[in-house]
Amino acid sequence: MLKPEHLRTLREVVQLGSFAAAANRLGYTSSAVSQQMAALERKMGVKLFERSAHSVLPTNAALVLARQAEIVLIDIERMVATVQAAHRNSERQVHLGVFPSLTDVLTGVLRRMDPAERAGIRISVAESSQLIPHLGAGGEMDAAIVYQVGNIGLSWPSALDRRWNAEDRYKLVLPRCWPDLAPYRVEQLADLPWIMHHPGTGDATFFDGVFARWNLHPRVAGYSDDFKITMAMIGAGLGAAFVPDLALRGHGPDVVVADVPWLNTSRSIFTLVRPERENARLRFLLDALAM
Repeated sequence: MLKPEHLRTLREVVQLGSFAAAANRLGYTSSAVSQQMAALERKMGVKLFERSAHSVLPTNAALVLARQAEIVLIDIERMVATVQAAHRNSERQVHLGVFPSLTDVLTGVLRRMDPAERAGIRISVAESSQLIPHLGAGGEMDAAIVYQVGNIGLSWPSALDRRWNAEDRYKLVLPRCWPDLAPYRVEQLADLPWIMHHPGTGDATFFDGVFARWNLHPRVAGYSDDFKITMAMIGAGLGAAFVPDLALRGHGPDVVVADVPWLNTSRSIFTLVRPERENARLRFLLDALAM
């Protein structure tokens, strides 16, 4: 029986014109490629290459076989993908929680998925502190992608696996209708109106410390824990705010985004997984959402 790996190697040799180039692309040695092609010639019972000291030239039989191999390899890849999808679809539905700023990324992933795969997924969107209780004993959630600013505001059961995803850097966002404040020094921001997180939340506690560190005493123009609403309030000219990169995707022309070095603040994004509930469908989804 012909081996798919031999057909892949043949395809690369024909395309690249040498055993050495094919070996480099496939991660083999030149000797291994040569041995594979010799085995393929024995199996087919035909000569596939004219060999000389400095080159290998594919015969007409090799060119025909390479064209047919391309069709076979595509069919094999399609077969593997179909079987893997069937395996995921045979597993139980997975329940994933995400925080609101991640929904644009999530909806992009879901649109690219096969409808049958989407049918096996249940999504909950809420703040991180609201998602974590559903991961505990008796909870219905399998995993949650959450964030934490500093080391404030979150705790989770020790039985959960914690997997780091990314750092989401905060930017200074101001209404475009305000006078230009560049280069955005700390002292320029002292008397501005600000949109703050509601008191008592982990985000509010952290940024209280940020303001205190820079000796800023913000004049609060509004409270919001929803960054889409915060951005709308900024765009309307109500106040400035610190907003993370994920929440800035697709922002409108009515705001100015400044990356101020003195802020140097980000939130950590990570996934909490109940290991006993992890399956192929959940791993597939989490891999697709990796940043």
